Amino acid sequence: MLIGKTSSLRRNKQVNGAIKVKPSKKVKVLHVVGAMNRAGTETMLMNFYRHMDHDKFQFDFVSYDKGIADYDEEIESLNGTIIKLTKTSSIKQLFAAIKKYGPYDVVHAHTLFHSGIVNLAAFLAGVKIRITHAHTTTDKSSFSRKIYMTTMRFLINTFSTTLLACSKEAGLFVFGKESVKKEKYSYFPNAIDYAAFLQPTEIDVENFKLEEGLENQSIVIGHIGTFKTSKNHMFLLSIMERLVEKEPAITLLFVGDGELRQSIQEKAQQQGLMDNVKFLGVRKDIQTLLHSMDVFVFPSIYEGLGLVLLEAQASGVPCIVSEAIQPEADLGFGLVEKLPLAEGSEIWAERIIQSVGKKEKNTNKIMSHFEKSGYSLTNGMAILQKIYNYKEETDEKEDVNRLF
Repeated sequence: MLIGKTSSLRRNKQVNGAIKVKPSKKVKVLHVVGAMNRAGTETMLMNFYRHMDHDKFQFDFVSYDKGIADYDEEIESLNGTIIKLTKTSSIKQLFAAIKKYGPYDVVHAHTLFHSGIVNLAAFLAGVKIRITHAHTTTDKSSFSRKIYMTTMRFLINTFSTTLLACSKEAGLFVFGKESVKKEKYSYFPNAIDYAAFLQPTEIDVENFKLEEGLENQSIVIGHIGTFKTSKNHMFLLSIMERLVEKEPAITLLFVGDGELRQSIQEKAQQQGLMDNVKFLGVRKDIQTLLHSMDVFVFPSIYEGLGLVLLEAQASGVPCIVSEAIQPEADLGFGLVEKLPLAEGSEIWAERIIQSVGKKEKNTNKIMSHFEKSGYSLTNGMAILQKIYNYKEETDEKEDVNRLF
């Protein structure tokens, strides 16, 4: 469902025949995340924060990671605060943080079912706008986990004033069938700074290939994602075994980090693939890496949306993806091909080779599809401002609406 329109009118005062505009109050938003590392949701939030007017908006972030995350330094340079907490189950700790660092106009939770705890704490702390944002479509399925999910879903639906989802399936999973059936949530299109991906600096691409010894490779394929089970890196290695048989001069770029990275590297070693696989770690130059790829491969077991898939399409790179990818992630201009994981690594390898040489170079076409799909930063920021109840030239807040 689309975000509803606000109804209040701007109010100005007449002073000596002139209009006196009341200064707008800065909207203070607390985002609750696991840690602000270079992952899809976190990158989207940073894109918003970089481009928003910092005289009008301040973003603070609750993190449950004791270490320094990838975006922490940049957030602080933008006058945001990183609040490090330790107990994810503690309503008292969250309540105290909201009171200490607030007052907050908005609490925006991105922590799956933990968002129920977040928005209960926000309710008790008197925060008027409390948002749960669904970003994924599946989770662990143990009995105890199901009890937890049921309890948290109740808290989410009770204490959130706004429910957002990056896809219908994500909304169904986090909010439950009744909320989706009654349209008690809003679809929020993930947004990226797609213009940054349209035109690469050719010298950067050439330098990257030279540094990594890729200048003589016939095919470069890539994957960007955290090393965790859902991203299905083991299947990617199986695909590479088939690809190397067909095209020995082929390289797979693994971009990212995570708990399974070491085991994936060891498996690649065992399979004799280390000459054809590069582990690049966490990178800032994602635009350069994408433009260095002939094909982007994304065989996820499950995904809420797959923000990196939007970045790949903005770069004009053909994408071979699993059936787990949500339909909202395909912008509809022929770059995305879905394959069932059950088809096996041989079929995936064939499709990857068939996709080489099919990059989309018409940037106007790419731009048009991003704008039509609502994935632009401009659109995303406009929606967020409406949800956050921000109004230019007034210091009067309207009532909090559910906006669905």
